[in-house]
Amino acid sequence: MIEPAHSTRGFQLDVRERKVPTPCDIVGSGPAALLLPALSSISARAEMRPLAKNLGHDYRCLVPDWPGFGNHPRSRISMEPVTFHAFMDALIAAVPGPYAIGVAAGHAAPYLVAAARRHPGMFDRLVLVAPTWRGPLPTAMGESRRGLFSGIRKVIEFPLIGEAFYRVNISPPVIGRMMRAHVYADPDHVTPGIIADKHAVTLQPGGRFGTAAFVTGGLDPFKARKDFLALFEGDDLPPILVLRPERAPRRSGAEMDALIASGRVAKASIPGALSPHEEYPGEVAAAIRANL
Repeated sequence: MIEPAHSTRGFQLDVRERKVPTPCDIVGSGPAALLLPALSSISARAEMRPLAKNLGHDYRCLVPDWPGFGNHPRSRISMEPVTFHAFMDALIAAVPGPYAIGVAAGHAAPYLVAAARRHPGMFDRLVLVAPTWRGPLPTAMGESRRGLFSGIRKVIEFPLIGEAFYRVNISPPVIGRMMRAHVYADPDHVTPGIIADKHAVTLQPGGRFGTAAFVTGGLDPFKARKDFLALFEGDDLPPILVLRPERAPRRSGAEMDALIASGRVAKASIPGALSPHEEYPGEVAAAIRANL
């Protein structure tokens, strides 16, 4: 099968009185679709390309990098939820759609849903792939240690010593262990080439600031599950499909299950862990088509 057309376009988005360079992949043709990569230490729009190429036979997919993330030099910007909500508004203003579907992976999910609520009619349907709302340290250690997390973030952001600390904790062996533990479901899929690509993302200038914010919960749009679930209340949202990976980590999977149990979203099971859109793009695309 012939691959859909692929190009890259750069935007200068106005986000909280700052110009934020935002490269976007444009893949395929047809009704517009917005595909948002997950937020993580190794986040980049490249992780969405396999899914975009699959969906690109039916949709014209727009795939942006988040501010402070991606495989390119990053402008310094305040890394907090209000910035990411403002980024979504600026992106929608620059490429106003409307969108047949909005797809968001991981931590991008609540930002997409919140944007859909602020912009009624912008999305016909939403797809949340392994949705999360809480960063790694708060998930693993609990909310009571927010003070500790804040201290860790300050250390990583500090000049010189922070960069050294970041490099030690985001080395290729660490990335490999992390991906095998909870990012990919099949350890054999974590190849040296993939680890090298992910490590290249972390080497971009300014990379430690996004990582520091995400890992310590600084990009969590909520502090409690009830607030996350409240985002889905009401009748002013489009239909929402949650793709629940079969091997999601226990704590993250529990949050997905709580959302599904609320009855406010539809559910489909897919293979994978926390990055099924990257590890199993064909299965994710098939689930989207089957349920939309």
